[in-house]
Amino acid sequence: MTFLSALANRGERVAAHRPWPRIAVNASTWRQAVLGIAAGEATLLGLWSDGEAVHLALHAEEAPEVLVISLPCPERRFPSVAATHPPALRLERTIRDLYGLEPEGSPDTRRWLDHGRWGVRQPLGAHEAAPPTGDPYAFHAATGPPLHQIPVGPVHAGIIEPGHFRFTCNGEAVVRLEERLGYVHKGVDGLMRDAPLEKAAKLAGRVSGDSTVAYAMAFARAVESALGLEPPPRAIFLRALMAELERLANHFGDIGAICNDASFSLIHAHCGILREHVLRVADASFGHRLMMDCVVPGGTAVDLAQASAPGLPTLVRTIRRRFPELIELYDRTASLQNRTITTGILTRELARQYGAGGFVGRASGRAFDARKQPGYAPYDDLRFDMPIRQEGDVDARVWVRVNEVAQSLALIEQILDRLPAGAIRTDIGRATGGDSVEGLALVEGFRGDVLAWVRLAPDGRIARCHLRDPSWFQWPLLEAAIEGNIVADFPLCNKSFNCSYSGHDL
Repeated sequence: MTFLSALANRGERVAAHRPWPRIAVNASTWRQAVLGIAAGEATLLGLWSDGEAVHLALHAEEAPEVLVISLPCPERRFPSVAATHPPALRLERTIRDLYGLEPEGSPDTRRWLDHGRWGVRQPLGAHEAAPPTGDPYAFHAATGPPLHQIPVGPVHAGIIEPGHFRFTCNGEAVVRLEERLGYVHKGVDGLMRDAPLEKAAKLAGRVSGDSTVAYAMAFARAVESALGLEPPPRAIFLRALMAELERLANHFGDIGAICNDASFSLIHAHCGILREHVLRVADASFGHRLMMDCVVPGGTAVDLAQASAPGLPTLVRTIRRRFPELIELYDRTASLQNRTITTGILTRELARQYGAGGFVGRASGRAFDARKQPGYAPYDDLRFDMPIRQEGDVDARVWVRVNEVAQSLALIEQILDRLPAGAIRTDIGRATGGDSVEGLALVEGFRGDVLAWVRLAPDGRIARCHLRDPSWFQWPLLEAAIEGNIVADFPLCNKSFNCSYSGHDL
């Protein structure tokens, strides 16, 4: 019996939760689960609250198992997860900020998303009025005669979202980096409450705009699981096509930007051209460059434009002709290799502990891709490899992206060859049948796995919804990867991670 199977037998199963089980547990079983996560018996997928309970989503990597365990909090407190498993720290600090549920024994009681500027405390809980104060934030101290601090942000040069980085340095070497995020908090959990499905789907697609397809797909799949519905086969393949176009566009943008931060603008320019080609094909195919609002519960809102059909094979041929030349240039340019190889190393152990997804985890040896495990259609019937590197440096994160470009091209060809005819949307109706129902989904975005959990009210509106970006587990790892590097390498390391501010800040 696996660890998750044993846990599942220690709680009361919630019948309305699909496709994976959710069980209500007591504090003792909650602590047992936390100890198992810390011991590596399961990976933390998410930690959130609905205001009345806290929920842990767990995944067993040796088997396609997912389990949600829930602890009711009638006294407005719960045993801290982060006290034993540090990757949960920012998540439980967020629960405290938004809902007022106190993590007992937490190693860090500072507010996270709440910067003292909302005018309320616990906006989704007690909703207590509080005058805006702009509370000072107590960064962790690192003292000693040779050390100095460099504050960067939250406002940055160029078009970039806000985030504050506090460097403690010994000369040029970074001794500690501490981040402060939350500046682009949008109140997504609150906006989702009581929202009709159409509005909620639009909100989901705007959590992190560069991952709009991944978020919309995760939300749609969660709703469909809750309702026990299956979208039409054509819609399933169209979703995958959009997802791979989104992956291509972002990987080209990232590869070019990493080279630009290493002062090699030629590759940046050519990757920008390829990215623009992908976006124009997406626009011609689905009516929007980012394919925003194209994926909806029940299927897709748009079909593949027949007039644009030749553009997709042309795109694949163009990339296969031009991209290898750029990668050869990257690989043979000594100045680039000097900047990327052995820079910003993330260890395999930390990647595993934090459940790092996407290119961040795969560049450090963590073989996880939600398209393969737990898996979902149509990827469970398509052929593609999972690029893995062991070095964990900037160069490895570049090469994982490079190899994923090739895999996405192969997937696009398979999807076009096998795209079925027929309807693109199933009518999901207006109600859930008189009872609340719940659904959970895990979708592979270009950064990694996006988690969506929904609870639908009897009238079909959103009772509760939680969306978790892969950046929640990747931002802390950037702090670890930069230690021992020089300050000038931070932009390079930061771009090689390319965590989402907006996706993290909710």
